[in-house]
Amino acid sequence: MGLFNKGKDNSEMSFLEHLEALRWHLMRSVIAVLLIAICLFFYRELVFDYFLFAPKHPDFWTYRMLCLLSDYLNMGDALCIKELPFDLINTELSGQFTMHIWVSFVAGFILAAPYVLWEIWQFVKPALHDKERKYSKGVVIYSSLLFFAGVLFGYYVIVPLSINFLGSYQVSADVKNMIAMDSFVSTVTTITFASGLVFELPIVIYFLTQIGLMTPQFMRTYRKHATVIILIVAAIITPSPDVTSQLLVAFPLYLLYELSIYVSMYVVKKAEKERSSS
Repeated sequence: MGLFNKGKDNSEMSFLEHLEALRWHLMRSVIAVLLIAICLFFYRELVFDYFLFAPKHPDFWTYRMLCLLSDYLNMGDALCIKELPFDLINTELSGQFTMHIWVSFVAGFILAAPYVLWEIWQFVKPALHDKERKYSKGVVIYSSLLFFAGVLFGYYVIVPLSINFLGSYQVSADVKNMIAMDSFVSTVTTITFASGLVFELPIVIYFLTQIGLMTPQFMRTYRKHATVIILIVAAIITPSPDVTSQLLVAFPLYLLYELSIYVSMYVVKKAEKERSSS
């Protein structure tokens, strides 16, 4: 049963055959990531200047939107970010070349995410029953959309707020901020990728509900607790101490939690409908 079924013909596979199948799925995924990474490697200016280092400049889209919001709320230029007083430096001989390779790989993985998710799904799908496969249609599309939504949220919201606070924070005017390039790049890539994973919460809730480990009643009962956790997470991933920045991060996370409740409700109702019709 389950993982020991091969496709729809239900022919049994041994443990080693499963490992061999998994190996080929992983190999194809790695090849896809590497191909995209190699292509991105030759577009250095696009990857670094137009994307990776863009949040370092005051004309970044998020900073301009914050300034417009500040004006709309009659707060003057309270939310406007006109300067990011720090410079990036490289302290290692091979630092820039190594970082170029690393960034190309991370960007390649992000862009290849839909294909990687598809390969994972192709490995998991034969283990599901016909009804489970039916209800899981579109899971790759939804997972990809949520992942990219999280990546964009991390890049346009969390990253600029973090860079603005951490890059401009000073314990004394005598200390100038000279940020190591690898520290800056690590912050941007980690936050962006982690946000993409966090936005997969509805998909995780979907499968947890499928196997009976989560229910919409449970999520509603502990909604207040979840709200507190969301606020804590927003405070942690948003180093800026002002409430406005933290709410900008917390609000989408809360909407994500509410969406997960509806996803769980959908699974439960489908299961009840199946039981009543059988």
